[in-house]
Amino acid sequence: MTALFSSLRGRFLLAILLWVALGIGGIWYSSVRLFTMHVEMQYHEELEVHVRELGGLTTLDAAGQPRLTRPLSDPRYAEPLSGFYWQVTRPGFATLKSPSMTRGALNDDIAHSPSILHRVADGPTGHAIVYGFVRETAGGPPVHFVIATDERHLHRIIGAFTSELTVWLTALALALLASGVAIITFGLRPFDRLSAATQRLRKGEAERIEGRYPDEIQPLVSDLNAYVERTGEIVARGRVQAGALAHSLRTPLAVITDEAERLLEGPRPGAAATLLDQSERMQRQIDYHLARVRSGGTKAGVAARCRLDEVLEPLLSAMRRCHPGKRFAADVPAGLLVAMDPDDLSEVLNNLLDNAGKWAAGDVRVALDSGAIAVCDDGPGISAERRQAVFEIGETGADPLGNSGLGLPIARAIARDYGGDVVLDDAGAGGLCARLILPERD
Repeated sequence: MTALFSSLRGRFLLAILLWVALGIGGIWYSSVRLFTMHVEMQYHEELEVHVRELGGLTTLDAAGQPRLTRPLSDPRYAEPLSGFYWQVTRPGFATLKSPSMTRGALNDDIAHSPSILHRVADGPTGHAIVYGFVRETAGGPPVHFVIATDERHLHRIIGAFTSELTVWLTALALALLASGVAIITFGLRPFDRLSAATQRLRKGEAERIEGRYPDEIQPLVSDLNAYVERTGEIVARGRVQAGALAHSLRTPLAVITDEAERLLEGPRPGAAATLLDQSERMQRQIDYHLARVRSGGTKAGVAARCRLDEVLEPLLSAMRRCHPGKRFAADVPAGLLVAMDPDDLSEVLNNLLDNAGKWAAGDVRVALDSGAIAVCDDGPGISAERRQAVFEIGETGADPLGNSGLGLPIARAIARDYGGDVVLDDAGAGGLCARLILPERD
């Protein structure tokens, strides 16, 4: 139910279903009720007319025996067990019955008043609606007139009407629901187009949302396009400004470092060493944040896709030159797309490959492992206790080459900009595996 209310389609469909159910249900109830009242009224009017007719056609002969001057006008009273019956009784005389009443009799208790009364009572063939009245006679017992119609005829007519009405109203409800679904589908199609366009934007397949949308949505599309363009401009300007700031700091920092190295030969080598250490820390921080600024991960919501093999091949060639005597191999599917900016992916893999090349005994391999890009070496590895520490800025892991210790921190920072991560694990045959994990993008 929560999922249903979280969707516009679900909400509209639920509203249509509710209103169709209430509307069709109300029409069904009121129609059946109105028709039932009409049929019942018609039957009661007919019975009242027929009982009056029966009284008008009944006479008494010389002996006081009731007689009919002619049959009733409705031929159903002459058909055996038709459900339409009449009866005339006078205490002390033979009872007159309709030809239709071939068995049983009607209870004449209802005929106890000069006014016509009615009730439901047992008849020869089931429950019946019974009408009756009594007529006094001069110098003798009164005459009781009773006429009846089986309720089954009334129920049959009402049931047939109800069944047919239910079929037609069900068909109408289905048609209304189908038209509602069609209207919802057509009405929300621009949102589907907008969703698809947004997905293309996130995947880097488009730079803006294209197409014309309804007047209610077009302002949103225009604002989104303006936001994307503005964000791109801000990111680009921020990169330029941060890069300019970092480069402008490097010259005076290089001067300070040079002076610190000179002071090491002076009378206060301890202070000079401290100054040199802090200068190197500043340099590492500048290099780290400059690499972060160059990262496209700040555009993670609209990241491009790139082919892994196209990014990986140049890096492997470069690593073979930088680490001669060591073998670099890759086993990745051709044409595999990675949801990263190609420059960012190159930066991450370059750091992971270079780190593996420093420590490998002879082999570095790149492969897909459980959806992650794994860079594995056959070196001494890193103990589980130190695997988190090597991601700290400036942590070199006892690098014999005396590097800055920025490679792994930069790789992890860029990966996390994209919602992923870089983790370290044991290689299958010894050594270390650095895995670049990226979340799946729809």
